[in-house]
Amino acid sequence: MPGSAEIVAAGAVVARRGGQVLLVHRPKYDDWSFPKGKLDPGEHVLAAAVREVAEETGLDIRLGPPLSTQRYMAGNGTPKTKDVHYWVGRVVGDHDVSTYRPNDEIDEVLWLPLEEARAKLTYDYDRATLEEFEQRRAKSYPVVVLRHGRARSRKSWRGDDRQRILTKAGEFQAEQVVPLLAAYGVQRVVSSSSRRCWTTVAPYAEVADLEVEMTDDLSEEDATQDLVTAQVRTLLGRKEAAVLCTHRPVLPWVFEALGVDPHPIEPGTLFIAHHRNGKVVATEEHDVSFR
Repeated sequence: MPGSAEIVAAGAVVARRGGQVLLVHRPKYDDWSFPKGKLDPGEHVLAAAVREVAEETGLDIRLGPPLSTQRYMAGNGTPKTKDVHYWVGRVVGDHDVSTYRPNDEIDEVLWLPLEEARAKLTYDYDRATLEEFEQRRAKSYPVVVLRHGRARSRKSWRGDDRQRILTKAGEFQAEQVVPLLAAYGVQRVVSSSSRRCWTTVAPYAEVADLEVEMTDDLSEEDATQDLVTAQVRTLLGRKEAAVLCTHRPVLPWVFEALGVDPHPIEPGTLFIAHHRNGKVVATEEHDVSFR
């Protein structure tokens, strides 16, 4: 969540097989830390975390469970409050950093075993983050529960409610969702058959070259608790990142099937349930308008 920090940054504790994590050295500060950086104007923290790791290490990652946000005073002569949002990160493709070209910001990138990384890190708050990472490093998979974007009101819509369309704001939300789903590497797109749902996930499906699996089981008109539970359990049984787009009245059944406390979420909001062996091990929530 946004908080009141004057500086907001994002990054990841990136892991690879063999129990190693990725550290970077910043010559300006002569310190060792995790890859991270400040958000670009209008950028979401999820997208920023993936971008910063790519820029600082040359590696492409996907996000896993969230880690606690670091808050501390940034120096540089004019102290400001700084929040750094972290996730567990997994490399996609080649994890070789031997060809990384040093620059003024990052002049060294290293894969290190956990104990060596702990000794190498400059700051106590990074060591605390590493300790938390150790508790969440087992591989998990995200199910992104997405409430469709803002739609035309029922009162103003004439015709079949299943065909009710997104507003301009809803269409904008659908575009904003694209880099966020990409940050988790979503590989499967499941949606209510209602237009306002499938058009919310269609922009991502197009970019990712995926089909939108539309089902009446998640629609307001046809959903039942048993049908929704079956859809959710199918996703929890698969080792892949997925998004499920549905409606406000259906969400309580989705949350119950996930084994988490039901609660309202706004249109265009993402609730991410990270699961392992069919059980949810971590959750997080993001508004697409979050800066």
